[in-house]
Amino acid sequence: MTFSIPFRPKLLDTLPGMTRAQLGREVLAGVNVMTLAFPLSLAFAIASGVKPEQGLYASIIGGALVAAFGGSRVQIAGPTGAFVIITAGIIHTHGLPALLLCTIMAGAMLCLMGAAKLGSIIRFIPYPVSRAFTKGIAVLILSSQIKPFLGLQVDAMPIDFLGKVRVLFQHLGAVHSPTVVLALASVALIGLWPKRLSRFVPGAMVGLVVAMIAVPVFDLHGQWGIATLGSEFGGFTRTLPALVFPEIDSGLLRELIQPAFTIALLVAMQALLCAVVTDGLIDDRHDSNQELIGQGLANLVGPLFGCIPVTGAVARSVLNVRAGARTPVSGLVHSALLLAVLLMAAPFLEYIPLATLSAILVVAAYRMVSWKQFTRLASWPLSDSSIFVATFALTVLTNLTLAVEVGVVLAALLMVKRIAETSQITAVDESTETEGSHHSLVGKQVPEGVLIFRVFGAFFFGMVDKLDDELKRAKQEPEVLILRVRKVLAMDATGLQALEDLRIKLHSKGKHLILSAPHTQPLSVMINAGFIDRLGEENVCPHITAALARARQILGLPPVDEGPDTRETLSSERLAIDAARKELAGALERAQSILTRLDTPAPKTADLRPPEPPSSS
Repeated sequence: MTFSIPFRPKLLDTLPGMTRAQLGREVLAGVNVMTLAFPLSLAFAIASGVKPEQGLYASIIGGALVAAFGGSRVQIAGPTGAFVIITAGIIHTHGLPALLLCTIMAGAMLCLMGAAKLGSIIRFIPYPVSRAFTKGIAVLILSSQIKPFLGLQVDAMPIDFLGKVRVLFQHLGAVHSPTVVLALASVALIGLWPKRLSRFVPGAMVGLVVAMIAVPVFDLHGQWGIATLGSEFGGFTRTLPALVFPEIDSGLLRELIQPAFTIALLVAMQALLCAVVTDGLIDDRHDSNQELIGQGLANLVGPLFGCIPVTGAVARSVLNVRAGARTPVSGLVHSALLLAVLLMAAPFLEYIPLATLSAILVVAAYRMVSWKQFTRLASWPLSDSSIFVATFALTVLTNLTLAVEVGVVLAALLMVKRIAETSQITAVDESTETEGSHHSLVGKQVPEGVLIFRVFGAFFFGMVDKLDDELKRAKQEPEVLILRVRKVLAMDATGLQALEDLRIKLHSKGKHLILSAPHTQPLSVMINAGFIDRLGEENVCPHITAALARARQILGLPPVDEGPDTRETLSSERLAIDAARKELAGALERAQSILTRLDTPAPKTADLRPPEPPSSS
């Protein structure tokens, strides 16, 4: 891990080659994206528990910062459904200032993650965990819209899922029929809006404009009592908010560390997934570390102006690409146009019905996930299905922070279990083990009192019990124990401690341990820990032939003549290995030279997991 920061936003790479024709396409794409971002920004802000204009602030400021400093050419950032529940929970528990402080903390974490070059690590979050988060969030978004969608006449809704369901059944008689009719009509219009037209005017914007016009026309005297932004939140502020630094309380900071980490993790996951999706559409490769820095700056600076968390939005970014965008300029245009709408159309925004904004979120939540995923669980391994169900249930029934923690821990334990299952320790001799050339025991003499174990896989804490079991199963205490570790590619501190305990146990009884052909990473771990010094370099052998020779020396037995054929074979293999090493070293030097000349970072492993269909967030 290194903290050298290669700060190179994609905007700097794209501006020099910008043509007038491409600039025109970027402006047109920005216009199209603005028409989708506008209603979604309002809807997600209200669902998060803040004023609707704060969603616009987030898209304006956060979207511009991500476009200017991010590592993707076409990513559009703004409020998304991923944050609705956690932001509403923080506001309910601690208030709006705490949410702004928490978002700043998350932004700082993201900047550090990008500086530490952790962009490629985020995608290793297991698929069952990430999908369960998404589906759980979608269910929570749907539950958060019970009151505005049905027009329930209740003072306040509980923050938890079960509480909302309970209130719904207790107040079924308080459902407001005109609101329900408007909400269902809005869902139908938005959901059935033709895809071929969405490239030019998204269904969410059409539904919003139609509702703004229809409600005043048909409800001229207000007898229907349909709630609007004006009736619920008052007038819109026609300017951006002033810069305000939140008060810092050490006790509050400790309470906000967990939700801040959850926000940072969600931002990173969604932004990098969105970048992967758009990479496939424009045949490009994003800079994941730069993208984390851009997202971090957006969430670090935005809250100083009252912004809620932002991240890359898949639907807005895909629309951006389909409208012709190929550079971050479209993201800057989209933010500028949202600012223009806020400044010029603020008085008209008061007439937007809450039922239509609720319908936009219902459609967005439905499109966030493929609900067929639940029918596929039966075909998954039981362990993966169990993690998915547990993470989904915790997301819906408890809180997102706990679900993130438990889901990641369960996935890590599952990975350990699977690695442990593929790792093996077996006793071998001349009749049960064969490998090529001088790694084989065939034709070699294993002296009496020498026991040989072959270790295969990662030597970590999941392997310790297997080592103890095999030693007990051998039913003998060898004078010399040889561990063949040439197929051990990784070792952790627990595995190292197991070897140390074994060495001490054998040494206390006057017996000896020999390692045969340790691989690079395990050997490095043992050298750094001083284990090799305690074991003795003479007891670390390059292959089994040398290990057997060392065992004979310890036992005071005369050396065995390998014979001319064997010596010749070993000599030729050593020459071949030396030649291969030299050739590989030369190839690496040439590759490094080429990369240095081109000033191009080494290619990164692509995320081969196919992304799910774009969401409407």
